[in-house]
Amino acid sequence: MAINSQEIIDELKSVISGRTFDAVLPPLVFVFTNNLFNLNIAAIIALSLAAILAIRRFIKGENWFYALGGLLGTGLAAGLALISRTATGYFIPGIITSILILIIALISLILKKPLAAWASHLTRGWPLEWFWRDDIKPAYQEVTIFWAVLFAVRLTVQLILFRAGDATRLAWANTILGWPVTISVLILSYIYGIWRLKKLGGPGVDEFREGKEPPWEGQKKGF
Repeated sequence: MAINSQEIIDELKSVISGRTFDAVLPPLVFVFTNNLFNLNIAAIIALSLAAILAIRRFIKGENWFYALGGLLGTGLAAGLALISRTATGYFIPGIITSILILIIALISLILKKPLAAWASHLTRGWPLEWFWRDDIKPAYQEVTIFWAVLFAVRLTVQLILFRAGDATRLAWANTILGWPVTISVLILSYIYGIWRLKKLGGPGVDEFREGKEPPWEGQKKGF
Protein backbone atom coordinates (compact mmCIF):
# COMPACT_ATOMS: atom_id res chain seq x y z
CA MET A 1 0.00 0.00 0.00
CA ALA A 2 1.42 3.36 -1.00
CA ILE A 3 1.61 5.96 1.77
CA ASN A 4 2.56 9.47 0.72
CA SER A 5 4.75 11.75 2.79
CA GLN A 6 1.99 14.29 3.40
CA GLU A 7 -0.14 11.61 5.05
CA ILE A 8 2.68 10.81 7.47
CA ILE A 9 3.26 14.52 8.17
CA ASP A 10 -0.42 14.99 8.95
CA GLU A 11 -0.32 12.06 11.37
CA LEU A 12 2.70 13.48 13.21
CA LYS A 13 1.57 17.10 13.48
CA SER A 14 -0.32 16.49 16.70
CA VAL A 15 2.69 14.69 18.15
CA ILE A 16 5.42 17.19 17.34
CA SER A 17 3.77 20.64 17.18
CA GLY A 18 6.78 22.45 18.64
CA ARG A 19 7.03 20.31 21.78
CA THR A 20 10.51 18.99 21.08
CA PHE A 21 12.16 22.31 21.91
CA ASP A 22 10.44 22.56 25.30
CA ALA A 23 11.30 18.97 26.23
CA VAL A 24 14.93 18.87 25.06
CA LEU A 25 16.38 22.26 26.02
CA PRO A 26 16.09 22.30 29.87
CA PRO A 27 18.01 19.04 30.52
CA LEU A 28 20.79 20.02 28.11
CA VAL A 29 21.08 23.45 29.75
CA PHE A 30 21.10 21.75 33.16
CA VAL A 31 24.08 19.57 32.27
CA PHE A 32 25.95 22.41 30.57
CA THR A 33 25.52 24.84 33.49
CA ASN A 34 26.32 22.12 36.03
CA ASN A 35 29.66 21.57 34.30
CA LEU A 36 30.35 25.33 34.36
CA PHE A 37 29.05 26.19 37.84
CA ASN A 38 27.44 23.85 40.36
CA LEU A 39 24.32 21.77 40.97
CA ASN A 40 22.32 24.55 42.66
CA ILE A 41 22.89 27.07 39.88
CA ALA A 42 22.19 24.44 37.21
CA ALA A 43 18.86 23.56 38.84
CA ILE A 44 17.82 27.22 39.10
CA ILE A 45 18.74 27.98 35.48
CA ALA A 46 17.01 24.87 34.08
CA LEU A 47 13.86 25.57 36.10
CA SER A 48 13.88 29.25 35.08
CA LEU A 49 14.25 28.29 31.42
CA ALA A 50 11.32 25.85 31.62
CA ALA A 51 9.22 28.58 33.26
CA ILE A 52 10.16 31.10 30.54
CA LEU A 53 9.17 28.63 27.81
CA ALA A 54 5.80 28.00 29.48
CA ILE A 55 5.12 31.73 29.98
CA ARG A 56 6.16 32.49 26.40
CA ARG A 57 3.67 29.98 25.00
CA PHE A 58 0.92 31.29 27.27
CA ILE A 59 1.51 34.92 26.20
CA LYS A 60 1.62 34.00 22.49
CA GLY A 61 -1.62 32.05 22.83
CA GLU A 62 0.10 28.80 21.78
CA ASN A 63 -0.56 25.35 23.19
CA TRP A 64 1.24 25.65 26.51
CA PHE A 65 0.07 22.31 27.96
CA TYR A 66 3.31 20.52 27.07
CA ALA A 67 5.44 23.48 28.14
CA LEU A 68 3.67 23.37 31.53
CA GLY A 69 4.31 19.64 31.67
CA GLY A 70 7.96 20.37 30.89
CA LEU A 71 8.03 22.93 33.71
CA LEU A 72 6.60 20.47 36.23
CA GLY A 73 8.91 17.72 34.99
CA THR A 74 11.93 20.01 35.20
CA GLY A 75 10.94 21.05 38.72
CA LEU A 76 10.65 17.42 39.82
CA ALA A 77 13.92 16.46 38.13
CA ALA A 78 15.80 19.44 39.58
CA GLY A 79 14.42 18.64 43.02
CA LEU A 80 15.61 15.03 42.81
CA ALA A 81 19.04 16.20 41.64
CA LEU A 82 19.31 18.54 44.65
CA ILE A 83 18.11 15.87 47.08
CA SER A 84 20.52 13.25 45.73
CA ARG A 85 23.27 15.90 45.33
CA THR A 86 24.19 14.36 41.98
CA ALA A 87 23.60 15.68 38.46
CA THR A 88 22.39 12.26 37.35
CA GLY A 89 19.52 12.57 39.85
CA TYR A 90 17.96 15.00 37.37
CA PHE A 91 17.26 12.08 35.03
CA ILE A 92 15.54 9.78 37.55
CA PRO A 93 12.01 10.78 36.35
CA GLY A 94 12.95 9.83 32.78
CA ILE A 95 14.23 6.45 33.94
CA ILE A 96 11.06 5.83 35.96
CA THR A 97 8.97 6.79 32.92
CA SER A 98 10.84 4.27 30.74
CA ILE A 99 10.28 1.55 33.37
CA LEU A 100 6.55 2.28 33.66
CA ILE A 101 5.94 2.37 29.90
CA LEU A 102 7.87 -0.88 29.41
CA ILE A 103 5.86 -2.59 32.16
CA ILE A 104 2.56 -1.30 30.76
CA ALA A 105 3.50 -2.47 27.25
CA LEU A 106 4.43 -5.96 28.50
CA ILE A 107 1.29 -6.30 30.63
CA SER A 108 -0.88 -5.19 27.70
CA LEU A 109 0.70 -7.90 25.54
CA ILE A 110 0.16 -10.55 28.21
CA LEU A 111 -3.49 -9.51 28.54
CA LYS A 112 -3.78 -9.42 24.72
CA LYS A 113 -4.97 -5.80 24.86
CA PRO A 114 -1.96 -4.13 23.19
CA LEU A 115 -0.82 -0.68 24.29
CA ALA A 116 -0.72 0.58 20.69
CA ALA A 117 -4.45 -0.12 20.37
CA TRP A 118 -5.22 1.77 23.58
CA ALA A 119 -3.06 4.70 22.44
CA SER A 120 -4.88 4.84 19.09
CA HIS A 121 -8.28 4.53 20.77
CA LEU A 122 -7.56 7.40 23.18
CA THR A 123 -6.12 9.57 20.41
CA ARG A 124 -8.71 8.93 17.71
CA GLY A 125 -11.79 7.79 19.61
CA TRP A 126 -12.26 4.70 17.45
CA PRO A 127 -14.42 1.93 18.97
CA LEU A 128 -12.47 -0.54 21.10
CA GLU A 129 -14.40 -3.45 19.61
CA TRP A 130 -12.73 -2.77 16.27
CA PHE A 131 -9.24 -3.01 17.77
CA TRP A 132 -9.95 -6.39 19.41
CA ARG A 133 -11.03 -8.13 16.19
CA ASP A 134 -8.84 -11.11 15.19
CA ASP A 135 -8.25 -9.51 11.79
CA ILE A 136 -7.16 -6.19 13.36
CA LYS A 137 -5.49 -6.83 16.73
CA PRO A 138 -2.32 -8.60 15.47
CA ALA A 139 -1.15 -5.36 13.82
CA TYR A 140 -1.37 -3.51 17.14
CA GLN A 141 0.23 -6.39 19.04
CA GLU A 142 3.24 -6.38 16.73
CA VAL A 143 3.63 -2.59 16.96
CA THR A 144 3.43 -2.83 20.75
CA ILE A 145 6.24 -5.39 20.71
CA PHE A 146 8.27 -2.91 18.65
CA TRP A 147 7.59 -0.21 21.25
CA ALA A 148 8.53 -2.53 24.11
CA VAL A 149 11.88 -3.31 22.49
CA LEU A 150 12.54 0.43 22.03
CA PHE A 151 11.86 1.23 25.67
CA ALA A 152 13.88 -1.79 26.84
CA VAL A 153 16.88 -0.50 24.88
CA ARG A 154 16.31 3.05 26.12
CA LEU A 155 16.05 1.88 29.73
CA THR A 156 19.20 -0.23 29.44
CA VAL A 157 21.21 2.73 28.14
CA GLN A 158 19.78 5.03 30.82
CA LEU A 159 20.61 2.62 33.65
CA ILE A 160 24.16 2.00 32.41
CA LEU A 161 24.93 5.73 32.19
CA PHE A 162 23.11 6.47 35.45
CA ARG A 163 25.15 3.90 37.35
CA ALA A 164 28.30 5.30 35.76
CA GLY A 165 27.33 8.76 37.01
CA ASP A 166 27.78 10.24 33.54
CA ALA A 167 25.25 13.08 33.47
CA THR A 168 26.52 14.57 30.19
CA ARG A 169 26.21 11.37 28.19
CA LEU A 170 22.93 10.59 29.93
CA ALA A 171 21.53 13.95 28.79
CA TRP A 172 22.54 13.30 25.19
CA ALA A 173 21.25 9.72 25.32
CA ASN A 174 17.89 10.94 26.64
CA THR A 175 17.77 13.56 23.90
CA ILE A 176 18.62 11.17 21.07
CA LEU A 177 16.45 8.34 22.41
CA GLY A 178 13.67 10.80 23.16
CA TRP A 179 11.88 12.77 20.44
CA PRO A 180 14.11 11.86 17.46
CA VAL A 181 13.71 8.12 18.06
CA THR A 182 10.07 8.50 19.12
CA ILE A 183 9.20 10.30 15.89
CA SER A 184 11.07 7.68 13.83
CA VAL A 185 9.26 4.87 15.65
CA LEU A 186 5.87 6.53 15.12
CA ILE A 187 6.55 6.84 11.40
CA LEU A 188 7.64 3.20 11.12
CA SER A 189 4.70 2.10 13.28
CA TYR A 190 2.27 3.94 11.03
CA ILE A 191 3.73 2.57 7.79
CA TYR A 192 3.95 -0.97 9.13
CA GLY A 193 0.54 -0.78 10.81
CA ILE A 194 -1.31 0.29 7.65
CA TRP A 195 0.49 -2.41 5.63
CA ARG A 196 -0.26 -5.08 8.25
CA LEU A 197 -3.95 -4.15 8.50
CA LYS A 198 -4.21 -4.51 4.73
CA LYS A 199 -2.63 -7.97 4.91
CA LEU A 200 -4.96 -9.05 7.71
CA GLY A 201 -7.94 -8.18 5.51
CA GLY A 202 -10.18 -6.77 8.22
CA PRO A 203 -12.65 -3.92 7.80
CA GLY A 204 -11.71 -0.27 8.06
CA VAL A 205 -13.04 1.67 11.04
CA ASP A 206 -15.80 3.29 8.99
CA GLU A 207 -16.78 -0.04 7.45
CA PHE A 208 -16.93 -1.54 10.95
CA ARG A 209 -19.09 1.29 12.25
CA GLU A 210 -21.47 0.98 9.30
CA GLY A 211 -21.71 -2.79 9.73
CA LYS A 212 -20.62 -3.53 6.16
CA GLU A 213 -20.15 -7.14 5.08
CA PRO A 214 -16.97 -8.44 3.37
CA PRO A 215 -15.21 -8.02 1.09
CA TRP A 216 -13.85 -4.90 2.79
CA GLU A 217 -11.60 -2.19 1.43
CA GLY A 218 -9.81 -2.11 4.79
CA GLN A 219 -8.21 0.75 6.71
CA LYS A 220 -6.75 3.25 4.25
CA LYS A 221 -5.65 6.05 6.56
CA GLY A 222 -4.90 6.23 10.25
CA PHE A 223 -3.58 3.53 12.53
